Amino acid sequence: MTLDAVIDQTYPKAAYEVLAVDNGSTDDTQDVIRSYEEQYPDLVQLLVEDEVQGPAAARNTGVAESEGSILAFIDADMTVEETWLEHAIASMESNDWDYMGCNVEIYVEDGKDTLTAKYNQIFGFPIQKYIEEQQFSGTGCLFTRREVFDEVGNFDERLFSGEDQEFGNRVYDAGFGQHYQPAITMYHPARSSLTSLLKKHFRLGRGRAQMQRYHPSRVKKPSVLNPRNYLPPHPIRFYKSVTEVATLTWTEVILLFFIAYMKRLTSTAGWAYEHFGEGD
Repeated sequence: MTLDAVIDQTYPKAAYEVLAVDNGSTDDTQDVIRSYEEQYPDLVQLLVEDEVQGPAAARNTGVAESEGSILAFIDADMTVEETWLEHAIASMESNDWDYMGCNVEIYVEDGKDTLTAKYNQIFGFPIQKYIEEQQFSGTGCLFTRREVFDEVGNFDERLFSGEDQEFGNRVYDAGFGQHYQPAITMYHPARSSLTSLLKKHFRLGRGRAQMQRYHPSRVKKPSVLNPRNYLPPHPIRFYKSVTEVATLTWTEVILLFFIAYMKRLTSTAGWAYEHFGEGD
């Protein structure tokens, strides 16, 4: 569990805090966090953000309540090694970095070795590519200094998705250096359900439409009338991209190709849903 992982660190417990933000859960999440809060009263704190739904609002709540000069973000389903915090802080300090994205390794949970999970493992989270080509890191593996927030502001809570990219772009525009640290790995479970994967990309499509609405200079304007949004991936390029990183049968390649095509169509549908007002 994520809380166990971030508590069991080699970094001195007196030198960091764990802020767990609940953002409208309907299960026993708050009770679970409270149990850790009782066990580690000087380390763990439950925060509740129930006015605005979304990762941006939850993270902004954590930022506002935090006291440290370096802020570390981790998603609720991720795990890390016990040296994660120690090594990450050392990287930030020794290199005098302001903004750092870590490597993310996708792993398959027991009993969930599906074709969708394999697809997720292959394409995963290319954090280095995000930083070098799109000037942002996914927030679930991000370290940044407080002065970055002081300079550029918080995550945009209007965005259903893509708040990490919009924030990273502001950081880049403000002149802060952005760095990828491959030596620090964080672990994320693969999405094993096709429904879960498609829901994610519907949400990403909605987020892209919101980015276009609120930050038009940051995204290229797509069009539902553009036939390229409905074409499947280029077969040869897709074949090379998947077989370079995994040993696959022809059947698996074909099925993964159709998953990629469904993902593209679902993302376009999410964009159209938000763009034409249904998502308001």
